[in-house]
Amino acid sequence: MNTSQIAERFRVFAQDCIGSSPLYEFLSLKIAQDDALLELCTYARSGQPVPNLLFGAVHYLLLSGVEHTLKKYYPSIVQSPRKTTDSFVYFKDFCIKHQNQIQHILQTRRVQTNEVRRCSYLFPCFTYIYNQVEKPLTLIEIGTSAGFQLLFDKYRYTYQKGKYGNPASTVHIESEVVGDAVPPFSDDMPPIASRTGMDLQINDVSDPNDALWLQALIWPEHDRRRRLFQQTVQHLLRHKDEITFIEGDGVKLLPRVASDIPHDTVICVFHTHVANQMTVQMKERLLAHVRTIGAQRDIFHLYNNIWDNELYLDSFVNGVGKRRIMASTDAHGRWFWWREEELKRASKT
Repeated sequence: MNTSQIAERFRVFAQDCIGSSPLYEFLSLKIAQDDALLELCTYARSGQPVPNLLFGAVHYLLLSGVEHTLKKYYPSIVQSPRKTTDSFVYFKDFCIKHQNQIQHILQTRRVQTNEVRRCSYLFPCFTYIYNQVEKPLTLIEIGTSAGFQLLFDKYRYTYQKGKYGNPASTVHIESEVVGDAVPPFSDDMPPIASRTGMDLQINDVSDPNDALWLQALIWPEHDRRRRLFQQTVQHLLRHKDEITFIEGDGVKLLPRVASDIPHDTVICVFHTHVANQMTVQMKERLLAHVRTIGAQRDIFHLYNNIWDNELYLDSFVNGVGKRRIMASTDAHGRWFWWREEELKRASKT
C-alpha cells in the first residue's frame, strides 16, 4: 500500500472517530498530511487496518510506561488530558523517537479488538439459530483473538426492555435495541456443545503483553469499554479451559475442524469485524467451504464485512441454503437494529 492510499485510510478513519474519539479524529487528519508518518505506516502488514494499528502501537508503548509528554493528551492515562488540538507535534515527536519500536509492532502485531459488547447482538442470533434446529451449538470463531465472544452465554445482558443471561456474571453487557422489531431473547441460553477459536495470532490474556496490546487497541476516551475489557479478561481466565484455541488460518482449517464435529450438534461458524482483513479470494474460499459442509450436514455462518457492514446469517439446513440479514450493528456493540430479513441468495453470489 502506498502513502496516498494510507493517507486516504486515515481520512476515512477520522470520519469514523467523529463523536467517539476527538483525539484520534484530530490526529488522523494530521497524519494524512504528514509524509514521515505515512512512510512509517508502510511497515504495517498487508490487510491490516493501518490507522488502528499505528494508534494501537503508540498507545501500547505509552501504557507500558514509556515516558513522553504525549501521554498527557490521553484520557486513558491521565485524569485531565490536555487540549487535543495541541497534541500532534508531540505525537509526531513520539513516533520519530520510538520509530524502531513502532516499526516492530507494525510488523508483528495485528488489530484484534475482541470487543465483548458485540455479544449483545450475538446472543439473540445464537438463540435464533437454536430455535431453528433445537440442537446444541458447536461454536467455531474465525479471528477469535482472545476468545471473549465464545463465552457469550456466561455473561449478563441489559437492554432497555429486559435483563437476560447469568445474573451472577461479573461481565455485564449493556446495549440498546433500536427500531420496533423484537429480537428472540430468551431467559435460557442455547446449549453449547463446544467452543473453538481460530486465529493467525491467538492473544493469551494470561500473558501481560498480549493483554496490554488488546487494551491498547481500545480508543483512549472509551473508559467504559476499558472497564468491561478488564472484567472480561478475569472472566476468561476462569473459563479458558472451556475453549479450544487453534493458531492458524481459520479459513483453511475450517473443513478439517468441521469434519470432527458430532452430527448431533449444529455447526455455528461466526466472525465479527474480521472479514475486512481478508482478501476477496479468502472470502470466496470461506463461503465455498461453508457451502461444501452444508451439502453434508447442517451449518450456520454468522458474519459481517464480506458484503458490507450488515450482520448476515447463511444457513444450510437439510441441504437447503438461505441467506438473511439479521441486524445492523454498531461496531462496538452499543446498539443494534434487529432486522432478520431473508434474501434471495442469487443477489449476493
